[in-house]
Amino acid sequence: MRRSLFTGSLLVLLITSGCGKSGEESAKAPASSGSPGLTADVANGATLSGKVNFKGGKPVMREIDMSANPACQKAHSKPVVSQEVIVNGNDTLANAFVWVKDGVPEGKWAVPGKQAVVDQQGCVYTPHVSGVMVGQSVEFRNSDETNHNIHPLPQQNREWNESQPPKGDPKVKTFDQQEIMIPVKCNIHPWMRAYIGVVRHPFFAVTGEDGSFSIAGLPPGKYTLEAWHERYGKQDVEVTVAAKDSKTVDFTFGTQAKASR
Repeated sequence: MRRSLFTGSLLVLLITSGCGKSGEESAKAPASSGSPGLTADVANGATLSGKVNFKGGKPVMREIDMSANPACQKAHSKPVVSQEVIVNGNDTLANAFVWVKDGVPEGKWAVPGKQAVVDQQGCVYTPHVSGVMVGQSVEFRNSDETNHNIHPLPQQNREWNESQPPKGDPKVKTFDQQEIMIPVKCNIHPWMRAYIGVVRHPFFAVTGEDGSFSIAGLPPGKYTLEAWHERYGKQDVEVTVAAKDSKTVDFTFGTQAKASR
């Protein structure tokens, strides 16, 4: 009888110890991959918007010589110039990456289910600058009648280098670490260059034909907003917002504007 009681007590102790260990491991485990994560509250959050202006003499971009590849040259009816600096008609810059650098609450932010797309059209990367979230799928396409080679050059993420045949199947990739910015080149066509900003949260934007940006859904707080440009470097500004706040923040780059690097 004593032996039976001892065996039963030992069994209870082992089960209790096992359950305790399992609970500890569960507390340290990362959230399930199915967890939606934090999301931007567009209805109640703050909005930061503005423009990335250009000041000074507009640079003349070099023409790209595609004569070595007939398929590339045939795709264009007029000369193609470098996308390094695009000054819009309203004296703003396209392809500036604007993002909230500091102040965003920690935690896992929900990753969009929609894939981002980087295409190769006329032997040019389109878009030239894009932004994605950590873990978001990026679909690299080749819409051309010629081979391409996709070669991101990250510092924090895994580097890869893959060829893609004419109009070949898309290559779907993800980036696991925040990194501003990742250059992407084509080893076959040296003029081809793109940049991808990888952010852990959804608060970023890329300026277009009017140089404007808008970032919505920010929780109340103090933030550092940064603008990045391929040639002119970086600028940042601190801004404090309340719930449902709306503030305008403008940046100025160019030959007569000082940008930090």
